[in-house]
Amino acid sequence: MTAASELRPVIVGAGPAGVRAAQTLVAHGLRPVVIDEAPRAGGQIYRRPPAGLAQRTAKTLYGFESKRADALHAAFDGLRGRIEHHPDSLVWNAQDGQLDVMHGPTQATRQVPYSHLVVATGATDRVLPVPGWTLPGVYTLGGAQVALKFQGCAIGRRVVFMGTGPLLYLVAYQYAKTGVDVAAVLDTARLADQIAATPAMLTQPAVFAKGVYYVGWLRAHGVALHSGVRPLRVLGDDAQSRVTGVAWQDGNAERTLACDAIGFGYALRSETQLADLLGCRFDYAPMHRAHLPVRDAAGRASVPGVYLAGDGAGIMGADAAEWAGERAALALLADNGVAIDTARAAQLERRLDRLTGFRRGLERAFPVPQDWAAHAPDDLVVCRCENVTAGTLRQTVAVNGANEMNRLKALSRVGMGRCQGRMCGVAAAEILAHATQQPLQQVGRLRGQAPIKPIPIRLVPAEGSGT
Repeated sequence: MTAASELRPVIVGAGPAGVRAAQTLVAHGLRPVVIDEAPRAGGQIYRRPPAGLAQRTAKTLYGFESKRADALHAAFDGLRGRIEHHPDSLVWNAQDGQLDVMHGPTQATRQVPYSHLVVATGATDRVLPVPGWTLPGVYTLGGAQVALKFQGCAIGRRVVFMGTGPLLYLVAYQYAKTGVDVAAVLDTARLADQIAATPAMLTQPAVFAKGVYYVGWLRAHGVALHSGVRPLRVLGDDAQSRVTGVAWQDGNAERTLACDAIGFGYALRSETQLADLLGCRFDYAPMHRAHLPVRDAAGRASVPGVYLAGDGAGIMGADAAEWAGERAALALLADNGVAIDTARAAQLERRLDRLTGFRRGLERAFPVPQDWAAHAPDDLVVCRCENVTAGTLRQTVAVNGANEMNRLKALSRVGMGRCQGRMCGVAAAEILAHATQQPLQQVGRLRGQAPIKPIPIRLVPAEGSGT
């Protein structure tokens, strides 16, 4: 046990989980270090525009979530002077009780020691590619949302959104509200899936009502909504090398629609690379269709002194992230002999537990297409960094006997590029599982490696860092 005066807790991520963790630690007399890649706290869901950009109201930026966004931003801003905040900073490695951190604007790197670590690294898009997805004008749903929230710009004038998940309808709604021509929403989930999931989703009636509102608003404003579809390809102009439309299968018919931009994705996936470098134990989580770091109900990881919170440990949404961030901080305090409100800790765990049923309902309503790999053509680029196709992956299985993700990576180079498997890892695993006729959990996961994200070959040591 570390004396409270000797604690140096570090929080990675300043989204809902990281902010509430920092607030809790400060309330108990600690001065945590908060490291975040963004210039301003808020995370993806409550992302704030650059300080110099013409300001838009919270209502415009966050809609129904404006009050929660304002509260979270105010909570973090109120910690100024009581925390050590490192904005625009990437944690790219972790070892021996220290984090390697690069400041983006200056490319200066320093080592940040910690006694305890709260990992709140958030999530990114789950990508299942479609032919033509590498054309300019194709974005992930999260990327399309960042453009709108952060820079106040749209990805195109006439946009199609496709894939599945609640984010699909939210981003379409946000774009349509700003006056962008949303040509269509193409959902791979069937209406029958959503009807079947309704009882589970009604356990969170306010959240369910917002989803129903988005769908209803889009319909009322003339946006075409298609369910149970299968995206076939992005259409492009070879002369101008840009998106001109999209083709999809609707029942037995092939349909096309003109557009100049596409946003797509299949819900979200957790960012787990840092937890991997820290040595956390992972296990397969069927509900998330992914291998995730193991944690207890309070957020404790398998590695002593490491706590996991928010979507980086399992996609549960912004409310759950706030609760999990606070609960992880309370666990950190209790583990070091600091008196905490045990009733509050138990209340947070109950809230998180109640959300599990709703989360299962979302998976039922918006399932990841189980047959995607079977329909992926051999010439489909899966890993755009290394230009690895689905056919190359299948050949690697057939010729070299690859039956596990890291073996597939070593033999094909899938996941060796700049994204470190963030964009291609999910799709590669689906293809490997299909090609080897194994359950997805059996093919494993790409192991995290430093640097977690791309860094310059030559880094500048930060002044006084000793690195």
